[in-house]
Amino acid sequence: MGSYKPMVKKREHADWFHGPDGMGNMNYPDPQLNEDDSNYMDVLQSLVEQYPNEITLVTLGPLTNVGYFIQKHPESFKKIKNIVIMGGAATTVGNVTPAAEYNIWCDPEAADIVFESGHPDITIVGWELCRGGANLTEDEMDFVYSFETKKGDFTIDCNKHALDSSQNWLGDPGLGLPDPVAMAVALNNDVVKKQDRHHVKIVLDGPARGMTIVDELNVGESEPHIDEYWSHTTKNINVIWEIDNKEWKETLYKTLKN
Repeated sequence: MGSYKPMVKKREHADWFHGPDGMGNMNYPDPQLNEDDSNYMDVLQSLVEQYPNEITLVTLGPLTNVGYFIQKHPESFKKIKNIVIMGGAATTVGNVTPAAEYNIWCDPEAADIVFESGHPDITIVGWELCRGGANLTEDEMDFVYSFETKKGDFTIDCNKHALDSSQNWLGDPGLGLPDPVAMAVALNNDVVKKQDRHHVKIVLDGPARGMTIVDELNVGESEPHIDEYWSHTTKNINVIWEIDNKEWKETLYKTLKN
């Protein structure tokens, strides 16, 4: 089992975007699998110790579990090969506040622990990459339905509430799929068109709480005299700036067809 609530703030839900059941109000039957009461930290530590420097950890929600894992098992955390985070908004608008993306905003304290952990291979796939041309058009959604697979149908159906929310609230055409985009980045290097390393700082208080500040120009490294905080920073995060939308969608289609 994972953490029930964030490290500091109250627990949040995105039912306003994904629907009260989190699955687009599709009234899916309850899962038939028995609940596993194993502690996630014990399971992750066991896997990492069994496969050191082989595991890619992909996070698709708030970073609470990872933050606690770092605090309890810092040496095991170092043995994770790389971490791909769906979260943040690199030098752009947020989606839950004007400054913050939802996953980071839900638990900025945990995100701060992860970002400042010193792990050499952390990548963020920001919300801004999952909009515009990355969205599935009506024709592309119909194309997914044409596969006539359970995975394909489920992918579109469970996101119908999110599709309406995105169009009515954000004004974004088409269906955005941030979590699958992050998975595509983790699985297929060709999805990434532009990336670079920067220092990324998480804002922990005030109106910008949860914001991911990216030192895009690396001023903390090139001009260390101008600011006490930024003068001591290093490039701690790999920031994806641009993805190949055609490649990302082909990766999605290949997965959903099988």
